[in-house]
Amino acid sequence: MAQVNIESRRSSLPMKLGYGTKNFIQDNMGILIGFFVLCVVISFINPNFLSSNNLLNVLRQTSTNLYLALAMTMIIILAGIDLSVGSIMAVTGVVTTSLIALFGAPVIVAVLVGLMVGVLIGSINGYVAATTIIPPFIITLATMNIARGAAYVISDGKPIRVMSESFNFIGSGYLFGVLPMPVLYLIILLIVCYFIMNKTKLGRYMYAVGGNAEAAKFSGINIKRVTFFAYAFSGLMAAFAGIVLASRMFSGQPTSGEGAELDAIAAVVLGGTSMTGGYGRIGGTVIGALIIGVLSNGLNLMGVSSFWQYIVKGIVIIVAVYADVIKRRKS
Repeated sequence: MAQVNIESRRSSLPMKLGYGTKNFIQDNMGILIGFFVLCVVISFINPNFLSSNNLLNVLRQTSTNLYLALAMTMIIILAGIDLSVGSIMAVTGVVTTSLIALFGAPVIVAVLVGLMVGVLIGSINGYVAATTIIPPFIITLATMNIARGAAYVISDGKPIRVMSESFNFIGSGYLFGVLPMPVLYLIILLIVCYFIMNKTKLGRYMYAVGGNAEAAKFSGINIKRVTFFAYAFSGLMAAFAGIVLASRMFSGQPTSGEGAELDAIAAVVLGGTSMTGGYGRIGGTVIGALIIGVLSNGLNLMGVSSFWQYIVKGIVIIVAVYADVIKRRKS
């Protein structure tokens, strides 16, 4: 009988997680309106905002944040956190460019090694988070410092310039001369992450573990495996973001990715994912990242100092978290 109950609960999860366009609009009505108003205001202040070149630039810049935010959505749904993604970006960018510029490695080999470095760090985060009682905040804070230090040690604190056309095409090229390659990667990753979270058992298990870990455990869900996957995937996405960014900058820099984890978390929170776990949507994260990207771009167009942009982003995060708390209390 217990087994029947467990299976019935599992089989009911897809119905509960079914998600259509109508539900998406209803759940994200607030941030959709905010996003629309933000775009209108910025376009009135500076008409150049709506130019095709600028909009493509916004998408290109937002794509890097979204690589991180997609994986961060999974981790926060699990009621976790990953502070190491910015540092993983730096160390993987430095490792990849070092292999190409200093050791003459083929681009494909260097990229694969860089991705493996990210997966390794993410796997360490996931293993420790899954098998110990150390909070993910502390675990990823430690690996954040280790990875950043490794980036400085490997590069000796200096940018490593790469002049390979094939490598630079990864982040600076265009598909058919129109679509930036980082945006193409983003479209593919969005499809993959949406499929994982909405069409697979793994995605349903993430919601179950984040909502109630004890209940998920008694339902037969392997919590350790789910946690390990989320952090390993986050390491992979951070490594990919670091390689794309290094390609765009034509160099691997130990300072790259500084503060990237905060932008990713802000995008996830703005998108409606609960910091307490168990609830969140990939679509909401996309809107949250677009708001941050449009906000940064708009402030740049208006000539606002980058120092003030940090303050604005901080206020946005506080407001978003407070709105989430109020929403949860009402529901």
